[in-house]
Amino acid sequence: MSGVKLESIVKAYGAVQVVHGIDLEVKEKEFVVLVGPSGCGKSTTLRMVAGLEEISGGELTIDGRVMNRVAPKDRDVAMVFQNYALYPHLDVANNIAFGLKIRKNSKEEIAASVDEVAGILGLTDYLERKPSDLSGGQRQRVAMGRAIVRRPKVFLFDEPLSNLDAKLRTQMRAEIKRLHKRLGVTSIYVTHDQVEAMTLADRIVVMNDGRIEQIGTPMELFLNPVNAFVAGFLGAPPMNMIEATIGEGDTSPVASFAGGQLALSKLSGLQNSVGRKVTVGIRPEYAQIATEATPGSVACDLELVETLGSEALLHTTVGDEPFVIRTDTLGNMDTLEAVTGFTAKPDLIKVFDAKTGLALSGQTREA
Repeated sequence: MSGVKLESIVKAYGAVQVVHGIDLEVKEKEFVVLVGPSGCGKSTTLRMVAGLEEISGGELTIDGRVMNRVAPKDRDVAMVFQNYALYPHLDVANNIAFGLKIRKNSKEEIAASVDEVAGILGLTDYLERKPSDLSGGQRQRVAMGRAIVRRPKVFLFDEPLSNLDAKLRTQMRAEIKRLHKRLGVTSIYVTHDQVEAMTLADRIVVMNDGRIEQIGTPMELFLNPVNAFVAGFLGAPPMNMIEATIGEGDTSPVASFAGGQLALSKLSGLQNSVGRKVTVGIRPEYAQIATEATPGSVACDLELVETLGSEALLHTTVGDEPFVIRTDTLGNMDTLEAVTGFTAKPDLIKVFDAKTGLALSGQTREA
């Protein structure tokens, strides 16, 4: 079983601890994405798995074997880097074959493996070119080819698409996903881009300040984040956050704030919470536009309409705080500039404790 297990893994540089005892099990053939802001410890964690950083505490196992003191070359992992790390003086074929030559594979084996991988990645026509003659996307495919040809137990990806433009990133995401389905190799992928995380991962690991905030499938984390950090990190545009106080409504609790109030679901996390300071979270796509004051609507001031083809982002303010609404443009174009408020269904509103950030209530079903 070529799974990866991290138990109480710690990384410290002298007295400064940057990874704080994380626990994670990546199952065989699973694609797990570590995501979080810059400096959260995700790349350091990946480099400890690769053996490029020494583990300060805890235990790392790959395929059931403890790897803490095992050299990188003996871990049977292959890593794809952000900067491609290609040899500029070697052509594509020799860049792909480099690891096999180090292992002293036969010329016949190397040639057959390079041809197979080049066919998989669409590089057959580029085998004689140098990296300087390739586009960014082609260079990244060469870097992946060098990893694939070794047939490792584990693939490690360290922000491999961050140097590509938006169109190439989209294409390469799809290519990586197809490769994983075809090869079925256990993979750990690091990114700060939550769109990459949502589209690629079987499970996402959200990290912050050297700790794991939450682990789950993309939709589990999107629909039911455990705290305000996860809720605000996943989603594009991010979840709107409004500071509020819980009040008692006619039939359910309400969140009162500068600019209005919103009805909340009758959920156990809000029982006996009148007067409690909270943060209310509403995703831009869950806010429904209103062009006149209606019962349950919240007034907002429209500042900018950002048209994205079939959708538009309405940049507004509620009180003095920014609030973004995502809405369809088809059938709505004539009304967008007339928006004066919004409504939101109670069961699509998240509520977080103002001090701890922990989720108190919110969506329990898929929208």
